[in-house]
This record gives sequence, C-alpha cells and structure tokens, in this order.
Amino acid sequence: MLYLWLKILHIVFVASWFAGLFYLPRLFVNLAQVTDVPTTQRLLLMSSKLYRFMTILALPVIVLGSVMWYMAGFTGAWMHMKLTLVLILLGYHYYCGRLLKSFYAGQNRHSHVWYRWFNEIPVVFFLIITALVVIKPFSG
Repeated sequence: MLYLWLKILHIVFVASWFAGLFYLPRLFVNLAQVTDVPTTQRLLLMSSKLYRFMTILALPVIVLGSVMWYMAGFTGAWMHMKLTLVLILLGYHYYCGRLLKSFYAGQNRHSHVWYRWFNEIPVVFFLIITALVVIKPFSG
C-alpha cells in the first residue's frame, strides 16, 4: 500500500513539474517579443517565481522516484532509457534557469521562434517517458 501512495505522489509531482517545464519556455517566448520595461519586469518576476516553484517540485519527483526504484528493484533497458531521459530533462530544467538569468542580464541571444521550438522539447520527452513506463519495451 505504501508503494501505491508513493506512486500517486510521484505522478502528481511529475505532472506539476511538467506544467512548469511546459509554461516557463512559453514565458520566454513572450519575453523575447516584448519591448516595454513594465511588461518585461512583470514577465521576469513571473518566470523567476515559476522557476523556483518548478525546482521545489522537481525535488520530490527525484526522491519519490528513487525510493520507488529502490523498493521495486526496477531493471531493464526501458528503465535505463527513462532515467537517461529524466536526467536530460533535469539538464533542460537547469538550462531554463540559465536562460532566465540571461534575460535578467539583458543578454538574451534567441528569438521568440527559437523559444517556440525549445518549448516543445518537454512535450516530446513526456510522451516518450510515458510510453516507456506504460509499455516497458525491452523488459525481457
């Protein structure tokens, strides 16, 4: 029963973390387009608060996922693939923080179109990770 509650919490925190991964780059699209200072400041404030919240949400995702992995003893190529993708997503999360810092410093080097494409990365990862967890290919 404990494992099922851990799984429920893990799913809720993953969904919440992904909401931030979906929305923060969308704010970057807007930041790359605006030119007036008040709107820029408002978007920067929203982005920084969201990034902090996303980071807080990512911590229980990692902890709960690690505990479940330990309890269930998951093995197989599907789990290694999933964990690799999660590590890449953590890198994406970190890179979003770097991009936010560049906006604060007035040193953004990307167009709103670039951010629109960048915004799609977590969607693709979400689809692949979900498929790996549900289908469990290569599990032997």
